[in-house]
Amino acid sequence: MGNIVQCCHTLSNYFKCKDAQAQGEPERSPLLSSEESECDSPSLPDDPEDDLLTVSTGVTNPTLEPENFLFPDIILSSNLGGEVTLVEPMVCLLVSEEEEGARVDEPAPPNQIEESLEDDRPEQSDVDKSKQLSIRDIVDLQETGFTVRIQPPGTESFELQVSGQLLVAELHQVLMEHEITCHRTCFSLHLGGSPLDGLTELRSIQGIQDGALIKVVEDSYSVRDARLHLRHVRDLLRSLDPADAYNGVNCSSLSYLSFYTRDKDGESVGNRRASEKESVACRPPEYILPGCKDRPLTPLQPVRDDWKPLQCLRVLTMSSWNPPPGNRKMHGDLMYLNVLTMEDRELNITSSTRGFYLNQSTAFNFNPKPAVPKILCHSLVELLSQVSPAFRKTFSALQKKRVQQHPYERIAGPFQVFTWIAPQGDHSLDCVRAEETHTSRMGQDEHTAGQSRDWNEELQGCRELTRNSLQDRLHRERSIFKTNSDFVEAATRGAVAVVDGNLMPLNPGEAPHMQMFIWNNLFFSLGFDISEHYSPLGGNTAAHAAAICDLRGAQAYTSVDIEGLHTLGTAVVDYRGLRVIAQTIVPGILEKNQEQSVVYGSNDYGKTVFTHPRFLELLDKTSKPLRIQRHQVLDHRNSPVELCSGIETKGILGNDGRPYILDLLRTFPPDLNFQFSETEERGEVPKECQSFGYPRRHHHSLANLRSELIEAFVQHRYELYVKMVAQGLSQLEEQNEATEQSEEPVCKPRTGDTATAGADMEFQRRNVIMKACKAVGSVSDSCFDIRFNPNVCSPGVRFSSECVEEVQRQRQLLWDGAAFLLSNQIPAVLRDCLDHTAVPVDGATLTSVLHQRGVNVRYLGTLLRELDRMEERGRLSHIQRISISEVIIRSAKHIFRTYLQDVEPAAFSAAVSHFLNCLLSSSSCFPDSCSDELLSRRRSRRRRSHGSRVALLTDSVWAKLTPSELWGRIRTEAGDYYDYTIDSESIDEVLEKHSLQRISLLREMAIKTGIQVQLREYVFESRHRPVFGEEDVVNMFPVVKHLKPTGTDATRLVQHAQVAVQQGLLKDGYELISQALTLFSSVCGVLHEDVCMCLRLLGRISYILGEYADALSHQERAVMSSERVQGIDHPQTIQDYTHLALYCFAGGRLATSLQLLYRARYLTLLVIGEDHPHVALLDSMLGLVLHGLMEYELSLKFLQNAFILTSKYHGATSLKHAHSHHLLATVYESKGEFRSALQHEKEAYSIYKSQVGEDHDSTKESSDYLKSLTQQAVILQKAINHIYSNTPTSCIPPPKFSRPSLPTILQQLNLTCGIILIPLSAKEIADLRTELKGKVQVEELEKKT
Repeated sequence: MGNIVQCCHTLSNYFKCKDAQAQGEPERSPLLSSEESECDSPSLPDDPEDDLLTVSTGVTNPTLEPENFLFPDIILSSNLGGEVTLVEPMVCLLVSEEEEGARVDEPAPPNQIEESLEDDRPEQSDVDKSKQLSIRDIVDLQETGFTVRIQPPGTESFELQVSGQLLVAELHQVLMEHEITCHRTCFSLHLGGSPLDGLTELRSIQGIQDGALIKVVEDSYSVRDARLHLRHVRDLLRSLDPADAYNGVNCSSLSYLSFYTRDKDGESVGNRRASEKESVACRPPEYILPGCKDRPLTPLQPVRDDWKPLQCLRVLTMSSWNPPPGNRKMHGDLMYLNVLTMEDRELNITSSTRGFYLNQSTAFNFNPKPAVPKILCHSLVELLSQVSPAFRKTFSALQKKRVQQHPYERIAGPFQVFTWIAPQGDHSLDCVRAEETHTSRMGQDEHTAGQSRDWNEELQGCRELTRNSLQDRLHRERSIFKTNSDFVEAATRGAVAVVDGNLMPLNPGEAPHMQMFIWNNLFFSLGFDISEHYSPLGGNTAAHAAAICDLRGAQAYTSVDIEGLHTLGTAVVDYRGLRVIAQTIVPGILEKNQEQSVVYGSNDYGKTVFTHPRFLELLDKTSKPLRIQRHQVLDHRNSPVELCSGIETKGILGNDGRPYILDLLRTFPPDLNFQFSETEERGEVPKECQSFGYPRRHHHSLANLRSELIEAFVQHRYELYVKMVAQGLSQLEEQNEATEQSEEPVCKPRTGDTATAGADMEFQRRNVIMKACKAVGSVSDSCFDIRFNPNVCSPGVRFSSECVEEVQRQRQLLWDGAAFLLSNQIPAVLRDCLDHTAVPVDGATLTSVLHQRGVNVRYLGTLLRELDRMEERGRLSHIQRISISEVIIRSAKHIFRTYLQDVEPAAFSAAVSHFLNCLLSSSSCFPDSCSDELLSRRRSRRRRSHGSRVALLTDSVWAKLTPSELWGRIRTEAGDYYDYTIDSESIDEVLEKHSLQRISLLREMAIKTGIQVQLREYVFESRHRPVFGEEDVVNMFPVVKHLKPTGTDATRLVQHAQVAVQQGLLKDGYELISQALTLFSSVCGVLHEDVCMCLRLLGRISYILGEYADALSHQERAVMSSERVQGIDHPQTIQDYTHLALYCFAGGRLATSLQLLYRARYLTLLVIGEDHPHVALLDSMLGLVLHGLMEYELSLKFLQNAFILTSKYHGATSLKHAHSHHLLATVYESKGEFRSALQHEKEAYSIYKSQVGEDHDSTKESSDYLKSLTQQAVILQKAINHIYSNTPTSCIPPPKFSRPSLPTILQQLNLTCGIILIPLSAKEIADLRTELKGKVQVEELEKKT
């Protein structure tokens, strides 16, 4: 790998002399730059190949990242550390776990939020201003909806609700999905006899109004239109088929929510109590019950009735008579189709400019004349409906099922989501798929056949769009997002083609790992070290890591979004063990005479360094949000050159006049704990680092600090700075007062003396600030401003003698940051997990938790050692389990990458299944004999006696891998990369020692490497046969990392919503989030993590306000979006299922609530197993819902399991554990087992009394409940005694067995989920609001000072 300049140089030498290796000039690095989400989220991951791509800068809002909303007992409210909480003081208080006090936000560094706002827009510091802004700018988006009448040809008109900002082209797409007009594609829309322009917004059309009649007018077909029509018909016929989602094509993905919610509850809230008991199938399958060890896979993808295939045609394919001869083109023929109907009738169809009709051709005789019946139809569906009654009937049934699907289930997502497990489906005939794959335009945009898109011009043109008004910014961001998602799709296809060997390299004579490719106006290079360019940094490992480092850097610069500064569109694709970097091409960079195109930065590690005033000016604007120090280095002439970036960053002026920056791998400061070579001066290493065993050698020297860590470190230093300044000024004032008191003035001081004293006082104040600035490492001596020099540790970089002291200060600052990570942030991660602020469920969520605190994944070994030293490590056993699993799987992934590079293409399935067997199987592993036993004739004769494909397989390098050898390599990699020692001698020993699940390891391995396995039950414990066969490896998918653009105005609205909710203005917060949802949907479409986040928050606030129907509606869409965007078994999806179950119960849909909780529990068991705090929450909720349904035995099973887990993870004296005692007591009371009820409630009372005191409401309620239970127990005992005595006495009242009240159950569910509703008087609300506003004003004053 190297930059594009070096690629050009290499290619130039290659073309000059194909037989000689280019030598002389050092290699430069391939074309790199960057580019999405979650979302993924902000900041630099640590191991480039291991971590999620997330980059945050001063501009991005860390609270919008999805991981921050994974487990919000308290939603909304943030600080710069990235923590998210929602404090709702007006109507309710949401408390996290046992804590009943709201978290106090730390003071924020100055100019953080303010700098993120654009200079040309006024800052909005309070809710009222933000509301005015949103009302002024967004009201049109939300209130310009109206109804139009659509008049299709030949049918009755129908009404359609549309939005004013909808483009005519988008209305065209809507009609292509509508039930009545879905079979039409080639038409235009007319209003009042005039055609409408596709790029015009509806509200800007003259004459448009409520009730306006828009006519659908049939247009003439072209070949392109006919192909698009055929594809659309194919999509309609397969709209219920999940094959595209299984195969990971067409941006399809799976969703199963409607399987659990549709037609489950017919009863209303009023009569549910009478019929619920009979109507609800309460008992779950055995594998969901507590204590069951079975983890079946087939329920992960249940069989849906609405996915049962409805076959409308036997065959629809392109005819062999294509293309039409010249004489038929003159008659308007475009192409020919063959159809075999369900009645086994063969049809030959002509697609012409006027539509579709039957012709008289046969398989061996070409006769293009119209056949009987001579019908011309503008739509292929209309023609087939006329000639095939079976097609008409089945297509009608298919349409009914299709329109019953939720829109979120049907529409395509912006990026492809791959499922790690899928059933082995039948391969069906599909002419559209075949044509798209095998024609010369393979992989190009099927809508522009034969054309290539200029990706660079499109992306840069979108970024240059105006951003003055809200509409301008929305149009710009929507264009950037759409172009970027198209680019990622094309880059992925191209990268797969590169690895599959389907593209011709530019330099075919070079070694395969050095080859480069240009295809579809994209440049592709491989993640290997070309010409030893990365040898000073770690060779191939550094080259592999540099791609992600560069991508993160590009994400950071893209987020800062400085006008006039351009980065390349970039995607990094890992596929079949190879890393492919796809980038757009700088205009002119590939011209052979452009070797001197670098005008800024260095291409040879500081031997020659260039600078350019235009780049300096642009990069200087990014230096403050990115915290990069402007500095000088020495060039090859020993002259100082000014830079404002890492030295590897190169500035190039393209032929289009735009300034481009490439190779952004040093955007963030280096992590000195992981230097490639040991530091010579051990004295400069802080004691904190030495105590943890740092610095230590790493595989490469590109280890950087994450941006979250930088912000947390700056925040920490700012607090120190504020404290020092306050202390210094306070001492100064005390000294002045003491001086004034000691000197008794004899006469009035003169004016000159007063002025001198004032100047002296001002000097002393400045001196205090200067000392504080120096102490905290500020680059300015007059204000707080911490920045980092990214070149301090770069190899080959030289500084002038005048800068030695400054460089040493910068190096010390980097050591302070590295020590801060070890001494503050790693303990903070463990504290977050201990108090359940963070509850990771799998490797991805653990990574998110680490990243929120700025900790790289390469510190997992340190984290595990710190966890072992904790007294309460038993409460963190789930963190230990997930961390060890992550170390094992990531180490295996590193080995798997090199393992696959030696595998021949025909043996991929055998090799992958063999690796999985060596990793996870308990049996001795031998390569599976291939089911396709094909041998050359010569070889089969020679080996006829032995037979064997097995012998052939074992000759391969990959086939010689054994389980013991793999385990040894995993242990070595875990020690070298993660500094963690695995003591166990085998995987079986680790699994038993730490209670890991093989199925969970399989899931993690498949997701990280792109393996797709067959959906079936795997017997891991078998000692006699391997777990995986060749047929179990269904596919391998690319793992893609890319830029994640989003909506800036929507992000700002969410920030304002947080302020509103913190001040108790729930409805205002709701409105602001609704507006943010509108903007996010406009920019990204409805299937996006940011949209999902807004829906989740709207559901939460609606629930708090008591609007259960709205909460259900929002949360249902959030769950579907989460399933489609993140995956059906992602922890966020599990969390969304849990919240939806709560809202369903509140809305009276008990059966649905129960099924959703069962689904959430099954997914959690599959992902992590039963021993996890989230299972305690789910079991408590299940126990409560079953209690409400009077299923007491089942309820007890779940509550007892929750009781055990709560004791383990929250402590036996925690309030959570007291609540578990109380829940068990209520169920025992309902069963009439008062002795057990009394026992549990006494324990609850004891905990409440010791934790919160006798006067607390919880203690008093427990005491009252104890008295009630005692009375009932006495009555029951009297009744029993009376029965056994057989003596006639006065009538004894029968004991009352309490029946659960649904409002009481709901209240307990709220408590379990961390929601406490506190009714407040009007005066209390006013006082609370005043207090909060006062706090906000104090914080703003602190920021200004």
